[in-house]
Amino acid sequence: MTFTFSAFLAQQGQPVPGADPNLEMMKMVVMFGAVMVIMWVLMIRPQQKKQKELTARIAALKTGDRVVTTGGVHGIVTNVKDGPTLTLRVDDSCKLTVDKSAIVTVLVKDANGAA
Repeated sequence: MTFTFSAFLAQQGQPVPGADPNLEMMKMVVMFGAVMVIMWVLMIRPQQKKQKELTARIAALKTGDRVVTTGGVHGIVTNVKDGPTLTLRVDDSCKLTVDKSAIVTVLVKDANGAA
């Protein structure tokens, strides 16, 4: 018995007797909508919540907070400016001016006061 791809396609093109094409189209639209809702609930919504939380933390930055930038630089905030930048102290003699949008993590202090 030989089976070819063209024979497979020919079999798939046959309409099912008694099937309503509008009903089939509605089933497909409902399934597509269900997949989109599931993807939004499992992927997009948690990411949006995480981004809102980070934005709130960046807006609430104050002198003395420990942060990490997108480049992996760990530092302590020494000056929060009104504009889009702030100053980080990396060590005793090095201060960097970075954009607030470069902050990816605000390290939270635990109960002992250590970050």
